[in-house]
Amino acid sequence: MQSIDLIDQKILSLLQSDSNLSVAEVADKVNLSQSPCWRRISRLKEEGYIKNKVILLDRQKLGLHSVVFVNIKLNAHGRNFLSEFEEAVVSFPEVVECWTVTGGMDYSLRIITKDIQSYERFLRKYLLQLPHILEVKSHVGITEVKHTTQLPINC
Repeated sequence: MQSIDLIDQKILSLLQSDSNLSVAEVADKVNLSQSPCWRRISRLKEEGYIKNKVILLDRQKLGLHSVVFVNIKLNAHGRNFLSEFEEAVVSFPEVVECWTVTGGMDYSLRIITKDIQSYERFLRKYLLQLPHILEVKSHVGITEVKHTTQLPINC
């Protein structure tokens, strides 16, 4: 795998802010002709720097108004217990992020639902039914101050 240079960083920065840019537009913004720019983008894809192109949706317009941050502590930490929990969590569409974390808890989840009542139903019907859960702490998001999918690329 080749390391990336300043031009690659600029290309990545442009594409993560707007993946609809054409190769010609990207090439123009990084002062390259189209062919070398296309080759760089292809290489960045092949090497895994560019994982996927997606469309970002507006959760509010879709009626998904509740964001809840949930910290979970398990009562057991064997490999099977962790795998069992993780496999279950991955299957829930409401869970948009799941992290193992350090400190007093084992996992941190970001859950998005229609409203707080929908979150409570999800919590009771699915999350609390998982085995080996000792403690669940929910923190309801009130005001979204910043949300981005853009990584801080040093350009």
